[in-house]
Amino acid sequence: MEIEIWSDIACPWCYVGKRRFEAALAQFEHADETTVTWRSFELDPSAPLEREGEGAAHLAEKYGMSVEQARASQAGLAATAAGEGIEMRFDIQRMGRTFDGHRLVHLGAEHGIQDAVKEWLMRAYFTEGALMSDPETLVGLAAEAGLDPEEARSTLASDRFADEVRNDERDAQQLGISAVPTFVADRAIGVSGAQPAEQLLAFLREAWTRQTAPVESAG
Repeated sequence: MEIEIWSDIACPWCYVGKRRFEAALAQFEHADETTVTWRSFELDPSAPLEREGEGAAHLAEKYGMSVEQARASQAGLAATAAGEGIEMRFDIQRMGRTFDGHRLVHLGAEHGIQDAVKEWLMRAYFTEGALMSDPETLVGLAAEAGLDPEEARSTLASDRFADEVRNDERDAQQLGISAVPTFVADRAIGVSGAQPAEQLLAFLREAWTRQTAPVESAG
């Protein structure tokens, strides 16, 4: 069974959802027969290389709330993330375009370490205030995740994997995915949001049952 997960590196709920999915997969009886593929999704494809100003102010403007409400929302999300073992530092967050980060996730897939690259980028973005559009920052993170730094550098200097990122985003549009994270099993059944691990486990089991159910022949 193949699970495809559409998510953005800069999406806090995607990081929480990653942890919860990992907990669900650890309990899933057929985990060793399940492959997981990370798909690209940009929450803001038109984002500048780096967005100036406080993240809470941008959040307030985007969702029509006060800056105080936005800060309270961030604090609540940070507490939720902490419950999943994630440290989120919204106070040092550097917002900007994530397209190049997604290209490195595809490079990671080519070398069989896609999950590690995804994890390293998300951790750096949320915990260390790493800028996902800075080439040298990305090269360093890629090397830490296990990629060859020179290959990462040459990839970023080219348009390699750009089509793959856009194809993922086009597939998301065709599948009706407008919010992330979204988990899809064999392009047949899906669930959106950072659901609790118990619900994600139920999703995995349902997807497996559907996949293995005998097909009734027409009478």
